[in-house]
Amino acid sequence: MLHGHQTWVFESKPVIIGSAAIGGPFEAQGNLADDFDLLHGDIWLGQDSYEQAEKKLLEQACETAIKKAGLKKEDVQFFLSGDLMNQIIPSSFAARTLAVPFFGIYGACSSSMEGLALAALMIDSRFAQNALVGTSSHNAASEKQYRYPTEYGAQKPPTAQWTVTGAGAALVAQQGEGPHVAAATIGRVIDMGLSDPFNMGAAMAPAAVDTIEAHFRDLNISPSYYDLITTGDLGRVGHRIAGDLLTKHGLDIPVEKLTDCGILIYKETQPVLAGGSGCACVATTTFGHLLNRMRKGELNRILVIATGALLSPMSYQQKETIPCIAYAVSIEK
Repeated sequence: MLHGHQTWVFESKPVIIGSAAIGGPFEAQGNLADDFDLLHGDIWLGQDSYEQAEKKLLEQACETAIKKAGLKKEDVQFFLSGDLMNQIIPSSFAARTLAVPFFGIYGACSSSMEGLALAALMIDSRFAQNALVGTSSHNAASEKQYRYPTEYGAQKPPTAQWTVTGAGAALVAQQGEGPHVAAATIGRVIDMGLSDPFNMGAAMAPAAVDTIEAHFRDLNISPSYYDLITTGDLGRVGHRIAGDLLTKHGLDIPVEKLTDCGILIYKETQPVLAGGSGCACVATTTFGHLLNRMRKGELNRILVIATGALLSPMSYQQKETIPCIAYAVSIEK
């Protein structure tokens, strides 16, 4: 099952039997609007706070994924989720609503693929018949916690990214119809000494490259094996850096095959600076757009590399640098 140093290969081929993507008003104006199951016109979602709105987004994503899988929440055996808020409160409170045995995880914006890898491991090892994976982010909640509240109207450099307001969820099972999780490469924490919270793409790019290289090395395959390889939320700046690093390291992936969820989700005319970010960026793009393309037969094999910056307001205030991680999950039809 373990191939090389850090890649799991799932022999039983755990199946993604249901998935869902929920978004906010800004996502409704983006490139992938048609691939969302539900889009809200109000960033508050009728709640009293942004954090409560994010919890509701995650609850809706989980409920929709369960329904699309033809199950009830009572049928779900385990729930794995993480997010960007302090003590992952949207995930914990959504787990309270679901009343399902819960694993709280934290990989920052890489949480969706970290959760998908762990869920597939549980299914493949027969410790569960099904497991639900979820994650969420909210633009205003993340801005308030990590940067400046949106009400301040603070100026941002062109390297900054726009946190996606949304949630994604997927139900992984031993049997059923749908794309299957073939393998997962568990990333290492990489820190190249960058400390600018407004340039996450540059900070996370080396971690993405490290995991991509490990994936192909451990499995002894080339990029031609996949129809599409997408990083999580490097945005335009990080995507360009990752491409340059891969070429420099001798892993030349064609430009038409290597993309990024932070570039895919929004239109160029939207004021997102370097692109999208946040836990929901890769989650909604993968569990919505990419899996829909696989179900339509447009893609047969994809590699999703979700990236996460493992900083906090406390570490930034202590002038720490930004350690980063990336998890790669291979999904095949």
